[in-house]
Order: sequence, then structure tokens, then C-alpha cells
Amino acid sequence: MILDETYTLSNGVQIPKLGLGTWFIDDDKVAQAVGDAVAIGYRNIDTAQAYGNERGVGEGVRAGGVSRDELFVSSKLAAEIKTYDGAVAAIDGSLDALGLDHIDLMLIHSPQPWNDFRGGDYADGNRAAWQALEEAYAAGKLRSIGVSNFQQQDVENILGSCTVAPQVNQLLVHAGNTPTELLDYCRGKDILVEAYSPIAHGEILANPDIAAMADRYGVSVPQLCIRYTLQLGTVSLPKTANPDHMRGNAAVDFAITDEDMAALRNLQDRDYGGSSAFPVYSGR
Repeated sequence: MILDETYTLSNGVQIPKLGLGTWFIDDDKVAQAVGDAVAIGYRNIDTAQAYGNERGVGEGVRAGGVSRDELFVSSKLAAEIKTYDGAVAAIDGSLDALGLDHIDLMLIHSPQPWNDFRGGDYADGNRAAWQALEEAYAAGKLRSIGVSNFQQQDVENILGSCTVAPQVNQLLVHAGNTPTELLDYCRGKDILVEAYSPIAHGEILANPDIAAMADRYGVSVPQLCIRYTLQLGTVSLPKTANPDHMRGNAAVDFAITDEDMAALRNLQDRDYGGSSAFPVYSGR
């Protein structure tokens, strides 16, 4: 069962292949969602400072009924933090908000602040934030460290000065948006990619070709899309607060053929509807 399967990061830490995304789950509701997910068998929980729900995620983790060392909890530095001191304070802030003595994975959420996404040059700020992550990693506050939404040049900026290389790059990856060259680059650098929005923020549910392919496998569109990201070799992070959807998202023990994988990899479908207002879906 996929919930029992893991990847091994470059530092030897194991990370479950399927996780629970928590973007847009309110702080007062996310503890229940995390508890439901843990009861179903999820062991990978993803949050971020920008989500405003770290407190509730931590509550759900502490009340989940399994030992802390069985759970993999991720968070992300707010995209606007581009100083060493700011990052040091933010890491401790996440630990306090979560109520945990360590975080399993901490990422820089974006190489640019959201209001300048894919805009200016923040290379120095990213290196400064990375230094803070490295020090927290060395101190045992963080078990692994990485980046999110980083293009190749952004990763190379970190690799050029770091003492610990990023172990993860969390990216927008789904059928219809497969950044093949970046995936290959990360693989070549032993950086595991996590796929957020593997169901294209829900918009791919309206794609008739995807629906027809899912029907041929006897699965739902979300199941097909999650399986696709898993077969790409990424961690898949579908977001839901619905326990039935959690169970369905984990029922992906089937295999997509090479021919269909190629078709999904070549598909171009980046229509995010009203969500296009968000920087990560803007097409920049």
C-alpha cells in the first residue's frame, strides 16, 4: 500500500511517498483533518508559515495517537523572508507554533517574495535564509532542508555556496504541467521533488481526455493524477480535509502504462480558473 512506501533523501532520512497537503485548510479545522489522515494511515503532513495553520497542524500531530517519530512533518519559511536573522526567528517561530521539538523538513517557500514571484534577484537573500536552515539542521531542529518553487538557476545559487545541499525541491507538478527538464536536473543532483497540487488545484477534473483515461483504468481522475506524480518519482501531496477523499487518494496501487505516462507527460493543460490569481498558477 502506498501509505507504507517511502523514498530516502540524500541524507538518509526516509519520507513517505504520499502526503497530506493542508493549504486552504483553516487553522481551526486542520487538526481534525490531520487526525483523520493519521487514522487512515498517512504519515506525511505538509504545511507552511503562509498557510496560517501551523498551530492546528501541530495539534493534530500531537493528538494523532501515533509516536512522533512515525510522522514526517514539513513546513516552509514565508517567501518574504530573505535575511539570515529573519529566517532564524521564523524557524523557531514554526517550532513554537507547531508545538514540536523538531521539524522533519523545512523549505524556503519561494525564491522570490509572492508579490514579486519570478521577478527580481533575491540570490543573496536566499543564501542568507539557507545559512539559517543549515544551522538549524546542524542543531537538530530540522531533520532535512530544501526549497520550493526553485528553478534550476535558483538551486544552483544555493549549491554554489552551501555546506548542506538541498534534499528536496517542492514544485507544481501535475498531468498538464510536467517540468521535465527541472525534474531531470533535480534527480541528477540527488534532490527529491515533491509534487504539490497533483490534481491541478482541482481544475483537471474538467479535462475530458484525463477523465477518459481514468475510466480505462477504473479509477477516479484524482487517483490517476496522483499515481502519475508517483510514477514520476515524486512525493505526491494532494490537499483535502475530507476523509473519504483521503482514502481515495491513497487507493492508487495500480500502474499507468509507459504509453499513457508519455501522453500525460506531454499534456499541456495549465488552466487554473479563478486560482490563476495565485502566483504559482499565474504562468510566470
